[in-house]
Amino acid sequence: MVKEKQELSIKPVDAEDEGHELILFNDDFNAFEYVIDSLIEVCGHTPEQAEQCTLVAHTKGKCTVKKGEFTHLETMHNEMGRRGLTTSIK
Repeated sequence: MVKEKQELSIKPVDAEDEGHELILFNDDFNAFEYVIDSLIEVCGHTPEQAEQCTLVAHTKGKCTVKKGEFTHLETMHNEMGRRGLTTSIK
């Protein structure tokens, strides 16, 4: 008896499958401690993560602070905006 080969179907990965990024932008208004505290409270960062993200945003102009599903990141984006921090979802 001869077994037939089965073809595997490989589906291309699109942007929805990969998730999204919440990006924090540097500004000249908010203090480091305030940004660090906001990342801890809103994004669930450890103090070390929050400090590193704040420094990267300060030196490079922006930093990806969280990855995930759009709806989850949208809540964080809205709260960061309410706190006067500039973020976007990519």
